Amino acid sequence: MRYLVLIIPFLFVIGSCKHKPDAFGIDLELYEFAKESEGFVWFANSNAYLEKSSGSGHSNPKLRTRFNTIAQKNLDANYRVKPNSKFDEGAVIVKELYDKSQDLERYAILFKDSSNEFADAQGWVWGYIDADGKVAETAKNQGKACIGCHQQSGSIDYVLMNKFFP
Repeated sequence: MRYLVLIIPFLFVIGSCKHKPDAFGIDLELYEFAKESEGFVWFANSNAYLEKSSGSGHSNPKLRTRFNTIAQKNLDANYRVKPNSKFDEGAVIVKELYDKSQDLERYAILFKDSSNEFADAQGWVWGYIDADGKVAETAKNQGKACIGCHQQSGSIDYVLMNKFFP
């Protein structure tokens, strides 16, 4: 009986802990996009770590952003997003989020796929996945945690790189 008094509170604490799930389904697909870098180009043609902008809702202090070959069509000669552009189906944009030591912590992924059941009204599927494959915010939520910041003035089809890194 004495052991039960000690074990029951312990089991309650363990059972109430929330662990991030491993990516699967659409989140795993986005995670695989994020890990792939071949054929991608960096914003402003630079893989330098950028300091977090004043308008960022991310807690990570550093970032880098890259675009797949489809998304690259929306970049100008200086590898900045063309004003008023809309990304084509199949575009993938990956924002890599880093800690102060420049260790990769998380990916924020945008994938343009209007036919996807998890796409938002603009056709984007949103991924927010830790570097180890744990889901920080599932794509099933259709970017609800992200859209508020990404639709602010100065965004180009939800992309804010030009606004904060001119």
